[in-house]
Amino acid sequence: MTGGQILVPMLGMMVLTAIVWIVLYARRIPAMHRAQRPVQEYTTPEKGALRLPDEVNYPANNFKNLFELPVLFYALCLYLHVTGTAGQPDIVAAWVFLVFRIAHSTIHCTVNIVMARFVTYAIAALALWFMVARAVWGVL
Repeated sequence: MTGGQILVPMLGMMVLTAIVWIVLYARRIPAMHRAQRPVQEYTTPEKGALRLPDEVNYPANNFKNLFELPVLFYALCLYLHVTGTAGQPDIVAAWVFLVFRIAHSTIHCTVNIVMARFVTYAIAALALWFMVARAVWGVL
């Protein structure tokens, strides 16, 4: 097993974040044009959320979410890579994290069914906490 395998799901998260960013602006800019309001009315996320339809705001909310638990995921993957301690269980858990974060983002940016979104979030989070626990256990 090569040490770089733990970095591939991390790169996948970066690609997911870029895709959500593209979707965010692909929806937001046309919606702002359709709303025909002065751009200055969108000075905060809250003001934008009030002036745009929910389906336009879903990707923006998801984009913010991609800078919460995934930040820990990035740091942990780098830690496991640098220390050379990424084992097969970590690599599998990292892929589980990525797959369920993709599912979470897809749900969040489209149909936004809260319970489906929660289940995918919870599975991804459990995979991440499993990785954290293994890393901590490894230094004890």
